[in-house]
Amino acid sequence: MSIIFHEKSGEFHLTNGKISYIMEIMENGQMGQLYYGKAIRDRESFCHLHEEMPRSLMAGAVESNDVLSMQYMNQEYPSYGTSDYRMPAFTILQKNGSRISNFTYRSHEIYQGKKGIEPLPSTYVENPGEAESLEILLADDLTGVELTLTYTIYADEAVITRHARFQNRGEEPVVLDRALSACVEFKDSDFEMIHLAGAWARERYVKTRKLEMGIQAIQSLRGASSSEHNPFLALKRPDANEKQGEVYGFSFVYSGNFIAQVEVNTHDMTRVTMGIHPEMFSWQLETGETFQTPEVVMVYSNQGLNQMSQTYHRLYKTRLVRGEWRDQPRPILLNNWEATYFDFTEEKILKIARKAKDAGAELFVLDDGWFGARNDDYRGLGDWYVNLEKLPSGIKGLSEKIEEMGLKFGLWVELEMVNKDSDLYRAHPDWVIGAPGRYESPSRHQHILDFSRKEVVDGIYEMISKIIRESKISYIKWDMNRYMTEPFSKGGTPEDQGKLMHRYILGVYDLYTRLTREFPHILFESCASGGARFDPAMLAFAPQTWTSDDTDAGERMKIQYGTSYVYPLVSMGSHVSAVPNHQMLRNTPLATRANVAYFGTFGYELDLNLLENEEIKQVKAQIEFMKKYRRLIQIDGDFYRLVNPFEGNDTAWMVVSKDKKEAIAAFYQRLNKVNASWLRLRLEGLDEEKLYQVTYHSGHANEEPKVVLEAYGDELMNAGLVIDRNELNRNGGDFASVLYTLKEI
Repeated sequence: MSIIFHEKSGEFHLTNGKISYIMEIMENGQMGQLYYGKAIRDRESFCHLHEEMPRSLMAGAVESNDVLSMQYMNQEYPSYGTSDYRMPAFTILQKNGSRISNFTYRSHEIYQGKKGIEPLPSTYVENPGEAESLEILLADDLTGVELTLTYTIYADEAVITRHARFQNRGEEPVVLDRALSACVEFKDSDFEMIHLAGAWARERYVKTRKLEMGIQAIQSLRGASSSEHNPFLALKRPDANEKQGEVYGFSFVYSGNFIAQVEVNTHDMTRVTMGIHPEMFSWQLETGETFQTPEVVMVYSNQGLNQMSQTYHRLYKTRLVRGEWRDQPRPILLNNWEATYFDFTEEKILKIARKAKDAGAELFVLDDGWFGARNDDYRGLGDWYVNLEKLPSGIKGLSEKIEEMGLKFGLWVELEMVNKDSDLYRAHPDWVIGAPGRYESPSRHQHILDFSRKEVVDGIYEMISKIIRESKISYIKWDMNRYMTEPFSKGGTPEDQGKLMHRYILGVYDLYTRLTREFPHILFESCASGGARFDPAMLAFAPQTWTSDDTDAGERMKIQYGTSYVYPLVSMGSHVSAVPNHQMLRNTPLATRANVAYFGTFGYELDLNLLENEEIKQVKAQIEFMKKYRRLIQIDGDFYRLVNPFEGNDTAWMVVSKDKKEAIAAFYQRLNKVNASWLRLRLEGLDEEKLYQVTYHSGHANEEPKVVLEAYGDELMNAGLVIDRNELNRNGGDFASVLYTLKEI
C-alpha cells in the first residue's frame, strides 16, 4: 500500500494492489482526476490520461489555456461559474453576493493511519499500518478560505474514504450554501445505477436504471436518511452481476438530509457527487471557523456486486462499529411490543419473560409504554420516569427480577420526540421544532425536540441516564418515529436556521456519544419506525438497527436482501413474529419465519405463552440452532446472495466461514407452484477441493437434522444442490423454505 506523489508531474497515485486512484494538479492549479479502478502499476507520469480539446465555441476556458475548459475535465471537487456548467460540489456565498471561487493547490501531507472527524462518526483504524491518508490543502486567494480534501486508502481492502473541510481564514464571513463530501468522475457513461428505495415497511428495495444524459439522483429532505432512499448508490457495468464485472459503490456515513447524484453530460462524461443536501442548508463561517463534511466510503469491485457488499460488510463490522459489542455475537431476545403493545402490567411482563427464558432466550426487552402517562401514543412521550401503576417496582425492580430469572433486561426509548400532552412539553414548549405562527404538523401524535440546542440534549440526557444508572439494563432500543416538518429552531437566530437540520443530527450523535461512553456495556439498537435511519453513521453508535417494522417473513426476504448490499447481517435486527402477521395479516410457517430471521441478529416479537406445545418445541430448536451458528452468521462468515427476490418467486442466500470449512444456505419460495420445474441451487464461496457433508434442517418439531449428501465444493457450486419440491410442499407450500448446513469432512 502506498500513496505516491510524483513532484515533477504533480500527480498523486493511491494504490494498494487492488485499486488505483490517480489525481493531478492541473495547469490552473485545481485538482483533476485521471483514473479510478482496478490497480495499475505506477509510473513517473500519467499525463497522457489528461485529455483536452476544443469542444464548443460556447464553453469558457481557463486564463492560460484557451482549450482547457472545466466543462470537459474530470475534477476532484468542482465549483460552478468558471467554465463548468455541471452541478458543483460546493458553493460559497461571499459578502458582495458573488459565488465564484477558485481553489488552487497549496500543499499536501501523506501520513500513516487515519484521523477521526469528530463530532461526526467515521471509519477508523486500530493501528497506523492499516491505512494511509492524504490531505490536500487548497486555497482561494480572494476570500482567504482554505479547503482540505482528505483521502484514506485501506491496505487490505478496495476502499477509499473521502471528506472535505472548509476553514475561513479571510477577514469577512462567508456562507456555505453547498458543501458535499466527494466527487468522482468518469470519461464514459456505460453504467447502470443501483440504489435502495422504498417506504415504511418495504425499505431498501433494489432499484436498477441505465444512466442517461441528465441527472439521476436520490435524496432525503426528511431530517433523517429515510426509508425512501438509503444514502448509497452503486454504478455497475451493464454486464456486471453478483459474481463478475466492475462495480463502484458509494456509501454516505451520515444520518440526516443527503443527496447522491449522478450527472451525465452530453459528451457522456459521468459525475458522481454525494453529501449533505444543499436544500435547507446554509452555513455561515465566521473568520477562523471550520466546517467539516461527513465521510463517503467508496468501494471498487471487479468481481461483481457480492464482492462490493462483502467489502462493505468487513469494513463496517470491524472499522465502523466500535465498542464492547463489535466482535460479539448478539443475544437472542424476546421483545414484548407485538405481544402486548401498551397493555401490560408487571405480572404480565414477568410471565412473558419466564416463558422466553424456558425456551432458551437470553434477553427480554420491554418496549413502549413503561413511562409517564403512556397508555397510548397520544400522551406521555418525553416524560422519562417510570409509570408506577403499571410497574410498581419501577424499571429498577423489574430489571432485577428479570435478571434473577437468568435473563438480561433491555428497554425501549424514543429520546428525540415528545407528545404535547406531556409534562416535558408543558414545561418547555419552546423545545419543539416548529416555525413561529405556523401549524406544527404532528406525526404519530408526536413532535420533534430541538436537538440542535445543547440545553435540550442535556435535559434528555439527565432524565434517561438516571433511569439507566439505577437499573440493570443491558440493551437499549432507541426509536425515532417521525420525519421533520416546519424546520425552525425557536432558540436560534435567523442565521442559525440554515444550520438546524445538520446541528440536529450532531445533537443526536452527541447524545449517543455520551450514553455509549458512560454505559459501554449496553448493546444499543437504533430504530426509526423500523428502517428509516438505517445508515452507516448509526452503526458507529448502535451496532445493529431494527431493519423494518414489517416482520413478515415473505417481505423480510426482499428487505434483508436489499439491505445486504451495504450492511452486514449482524447489523440487521430480525425477529420471528406472530401469525397472522401484524403488518401483512399473512400466515407463514414458523420454520420459514426463523429461517429468514437467522440471517440477522435473531429474536422473537410475540408472546410464547400463546403458542402450542409443538410450536414451543420448534422455538427451542430454533434457539439452539442460532446459538450454535450465530458466530458464523454474524461475526465470522462471508455472505453471498444467490437468488434475487426482485427478479422472481424465489430467494436464496448463504454464509461461508473464512476458512471455507462451514456454511449455511437457505432457499425460500413465495407462492407454491403446481407441477413445477426442477430446482437446482448453485452455491458460492466454497472450496472446490473440499468434500462437504450437507445436512438438511426441516424445522419440524421432533425431527433431527438429516445428512442428505456428500459432495465436493466444485459440484455444489457448478452442478448445484438439488432442492426437493416435495419438501417445500411439506413445509407449507406458500412461503416455504429449506435450510442446509455444510461441513467439511
